[in-house]
Amino acid sequence: MRAVLFALIVMASGTHVSSPLLARGRGGRVTCIGGTVAAASSRPGGSVHTTDPQYFLFQAKGLAIRVPYAKINLLEYGQQVGRRYAMAILISPVLLLSKKRKHYLTVGYTDDEGHQQAIVFQVDKGDIRSVLVGLEVKTGLKVAYQDEEARKAGKG
Repeated sequence: MRAVLFALIVMASGTHVSSPLLARGRGGRVTCIGGTVAAASSRPGGSVHTTDPQYFLFQAKGLAIRVPYAKINLLEYGQQVGRRYAMAILISPVLLLSKKRKHYLTVGYTDDEGHQQAIVFQVDKGDIRSVLVGLEVKTGLKVAYQDEEARKAGKG
């Protein structure tokens, strides 16, 4: 019974186990939720990659956005924290004690015409740290954190 309860709590918390080998090949899992780039306005899910030596890459079905690291001028990370009300109603009131965190990354850059652009991603919680570190290393910029909770989560 304890094992079943533990499994339900882990599933409800969104915790997952992933292989570092798999993570390296696919990049960070993201959903593009907004910004100034019209091609990404349909909220496509895909992945971001920081392994290319020159470009930050966002790939989704039928869409690829490449931004030179040298053109990136803003990295901002924040969180949205909410309670799991639906899960608590359906499974157990104990789940009201758990919180669901959504992780957001904003990447600002100048395009080829010199105009400021921005893309906002919701990043999978298992991938956020590696994406932040990769961007800091490749751009030479420090991530701006929206608040102290975001700083703790981003620095781990």
